Amino acid sequence: MDFITQLPLSSNFDSILAVVDRFSKLAIFIPAYGAITALELAQIFISHVFSKHGLPTERVNQILEQYLWRYFSYHKDDWHTWLPLAEFAYNNAEHSSTKQSPFFTIYGRNPSFDSIHVSQDSPAGKLSTKLQSVQQVVKEELESAIRRFKKYADRNRAIPPDFQPGDKVWLASKNIKTTRPTK
Repeated sequence: MDFITQLPLSSNFDSILAVVDRFSKLAIFIPAYGAITALELAQIFISHVFSKHGLPTERVNQILEQYLWRYFSYHKDDWHTWLPLAEFAYNNAEHSSTKQSPFFTIYGRNPSFDSIHVSQDSPAGKLSTKLQSVQQVVKEELESAIRRFKKYADRNRAIPPDFQPGDKVWLASKNIKTTRPTK
């Protein structure tokens, strides 16, 4: 659980409480106020998170910021309206650690927009198109973030030796327990 703070005002909200479940990677993004008390935080957490999911951990703020900034208006005053869509898109994207989306981990399937057949000129059609667009951006941002994190993690890693059956190797006996004396 963590806060993204100092955002432009959006219906009096200036922060996002981001909560991520460590097991499934399911994320919950809650609009909040920067000057929040401990009691208010506890009430928000209980009503939006704990009552539905139990105790979550971990942070996804970088990813949320990346794709949220791509979708809120030029004036940056409507980000709170896109928060549910960002949460949906994040939870419908595959994660590198689980190799599946949080939705699939929890529900056994991913939601789909394939069966939505509405006029593209209607408000529902425009929302459907926007949802698909947000989902695609989130997928691209997640893949990009995963590549960056992997590149960062791999920079100090050595290529492991390629041992074959029958190769001779040195073995440190420090952690091997034996009944024989060591000296």
